[in-house]
Amino acid sequence: MTAVEKVRFDEGGLVPVVAQDAATGDVLTLAYANREAVEKTLATGEAHFYSRSRGELWRKGETSGNTQRVVEVRLDCDGDALLYKVEPRGPACHTGESSCFFRTMAGEGVGLAAERADGVTLGTMVDRLAGTIAQRHAEMPQESYTAGLIRRGPERVAQKVGEEAVEVVIAALRDDRLAEETADLVYHMLVLLEERGVGTEKVAGVLRDRHG
Repeated sequence: MTAVEKVRFDEGGLVPVVAQDAATGDVLTLAYANREAVEKTLATGEAHFYSRSRGELWRKGETSGNTQRVVEVRLDCDGDALLYKVEPRGPACHTGESSCFFRTMAGEGVGLAAERADGVTLGTMVDRLAGTIAQRHAEMPQESYTAGLIRRGPERVAQKVGEEAVEVVIAALRDDRLAEETADLVYHMLVLLEERGVGTEKVAGVLRDRHG
């Protein structure tokens, strides 16, 4: 029995697929796949799904460039659902969010203690910003500050990171604009990672290995 033959497709020939960031564990999206999509995913290492609205096979990132490299495919205990553990290149959601699950629902039995007052966490914004920077790098529009910075090469980008780091130190000592200067530093660090081809998932992997 082949790997695909173990999958229990529904009456429509589809199986639900959860895409999960292999580095962070974040759930990125829920999609569906038919037999061909699963076979192409296993053969190419790129996430393929089946669009129920368009009635056709599609490769994630085919038009947006936000591809997902599949490092592992898991089948659930009943054989009727799949998990793709992926390395995402850019946002998973068509809205530009890093994950399709960015809206929080609350009820009397569900607390929101971990959520920030405005519903946004640093991790969410880093993922979103990294995706935008990757898109600017791919398209290199003339009017983009990010693209212009990348054009000047790694030396200039690294220099900007150093300058912004100094600004963070000054802001901390003055007790003034620390959040704003830190945001500038994070942005330029992400540009440097993108220019050097080091994805945020690699940094996340190092942090995971160091701190569990």
